[in-house]
Amino acid sequence: MYRLLAQPPYLTRLPWSQVHFFWGDERCVPPDHPDSNYRQAQLALLNHIVVPLANIHRIRGELELAAAAQDYAEQLEAASAGSELNWPRFDLVLLGLGADGHTASLFPGPIAPVETHSPVIAVTAHYESRPAHRVSLTPLVFNMAHDIIFLVAGANKSEALAATLTGPRDPERWPAQRIEPMHGSVIWLVDQPAAIHLKG
Repeated sequence: MYRLLAQPPYLTRLPWSQVHFFWGDERCVPPDHPDSNYRQAQLALLNHIVVPLANIHRIRGELELAAAAQDYAEQLEAASAGSELNWPRFDLVLLGLGADGHTASLFPGPIAPVETHSPVIAVTAHYESRPAHRVSLTPLVFNMAHDIIFLVAGANKSEALAATLTGPRDPERWPAQRIEPMHGSVIWLVDQPAAIHLKG
C-alpha cells in the first residue's frame, strides 16, 4: 500500500505536506535497522514524497525501552496542543493482525494496568520465536481515532481473523478485539485466504 501511495496519482494528488505521520508501534532497534518499522515506511513511502521533517513523529527505537516509550509519550503530548487528551485524535489509523491475534504490539496475555491509562506502553514480547523490546500505542489512542483500517492478508491469519470478528469476546486472547473506536469507524480489508473461515 505504501508503495502504491508513493506513485501517481496519489503521489501528486494527496496533500503530503499537510500530513503528520505517527507509528502505532516500533521495535527497539536503530532507525536504519532492517526490522525498524520506521525504516520500512521510509523506504516504501517517505523517501518518495515531499513532507516536512517536523511532520514525521517516529518512535526512537535506538533508545532504551523505557526511555523510548517516555519520549514517544512526550511527542504525542506535544502534538496534542489544544486537546483535552494527552495525544492527538488521529484521522486515520492503519493496523495489521498477527497470526496470534496481536495488533500493533498488543499481544495475547493479561492486559497490563498501564494499558488502561497510558497512551504508550513498553512491551517485551516473544513473537515468532524471537524476543523483542517494543513500544506501542494503546487502545486509548486507537479508540479515539476517526477511522481505523485493518489490513489482513494470508491464510495464516484466517483463524485469528475469524476469532477476532466472530468468536466469543476474549480481548486477552485476541488483542485486536480491544480496538473499539468510541466515535469512529473500523474497516476490515482482507484477502480471500485470510477470510476463509468467515461465513456470509
